[in-house]
Amino acid sequence: MRTRRGLCYPRVVGGGGDVYMSSEKTVVVKRRRDSAGDHMPCRKRNRKSPEVAGKCDLFDALPDDLVISILCKLSSSAGCPSDFINVLITCKRLNGLGLHSLVLSRASQRTLAIRAKNWSESAHRFLKLCADAGNVEACYTLGMIRFYCLQNRGSGASLMAKAAISSHAQALYSLAVIQFNGSGGSKNDKDLRAGVALCARAAFLGHIDALRELGHCLQDGYGVRQNITEGRRFLVQANTRELAAVVANAAAVGAPTRSLFTWNPHPLPHPHPRNVNCGGCPLLSDFGCNVPAPEAHPASRFLAEWFGSRAGSPGLVLRLCSHVGCGRPETRRHEFRRCSVCGTVNYCSRACQALDWKMRHKADCTPTERWVDDDGDGNGHANGDDGEGDGGVNGNNDDVMAES
Repeated sequence: MRTRRGLCYPRVVGGGGDVYMSSEKTVVVKRRRDSAGDHMPCRKRNRKSPEVAGKCDLFDALPDDLVISILCKLSSSAGCPSDFINVLITCKRLNGLGLHSLVLSRASQRTLAIRAKNWSESAHRFLKLCADAGNVEACYTLGMIRFYCLQNRGSGASLMAKAAISSHAQALYSLAVIQFNGSGGSKNDKDLRAGVALCARAAFLGHIDALRELGHCLQDGYGVRQNITEGRRFLVQANTRELAAVVANAAAVGAPTRSLFTWNPHPLPHPHPRNVNCGGCPLLSDFGCNVPAPEAHPASRFLAEWFGSRAGSPGLVLRLCSHVGCGRPETRRHEFRRCSVCGTVNYCSRACQALDWKMRHKADCTPTERWVDDDGDGNGHANGDDGEGDGGVNGNNDDVMAES
């Protein structure tokens, strides 16, 4: 190759290629064979190092306070636990800051909604860290799991009590159910007055099931002086709050709310408790409203899945609450109340009985003169614990059902 001055670059042949020498730069031209066997020239470019001297990663330059603030927002708005966990496993820094007590204390109910099939020691440790950080939802969820699933009664009850002290309505109501039934002990451990007091506190906070339970207690004089008028007022208030909650949830997801107020004089059994668009059994059918069942708490869903994967029974002779949105099991035999008409369903509380009655049992209940217990012994009582008169499930009382 010649230049304007008439000089040519020396050519050096070696290594299977031609190397052209220049005073400014060196270009290496290699020859490669194509599929047909011909030589094809290709150029090899020098790689540059990705690291630039004097510069660092922008993420590493962010202050920890800003990253923690972002993680707090994520933990409080995540739709499921995997949304939050996937961020923690991204890098070592996010994993360390994501387990900060401030981030864990802001975790929402959906972030802590662990499924029973995904339960592991790491999931248990994660809930424990959230509970130790002061997260009341984690205290309640882990308390329910320990009390009913892991058979750790003392630790579970203390965690639920910790959440109840922080005015967690669901924890107050669950402790009231434990007091009413004497769960974790014998039937002599029932404390009806304590159950009514806990129910009243949860009802004051607006808990719908607590309002319904307190209304039935006042109507029946169960653990409190009988006051039918005041009891019916609480039942109507529970129905009103339930309707408002369902309408608000339907409007949030963009579902039509007009069908909720359609008159349905002959309701059918509810096909699915969480389907807002279906016109199944209304919980407020006595008022002419097709209101679907409320969404169950993640802890209740965990209990239902946990015992459902174990042949649907917590023990050989123990039973589960028949309400699909509850999931509570018996901790001893004959703890739950049984329907006095058919004897085929069991309930941990009057609230579960009232919901299940309008959802499905009203259409399935068949009167029988005498029904046989699971162990073959005849027992004609509707109440648990060998038929102790405690104002149990009144399956044949349509007036009480209509008011719930």
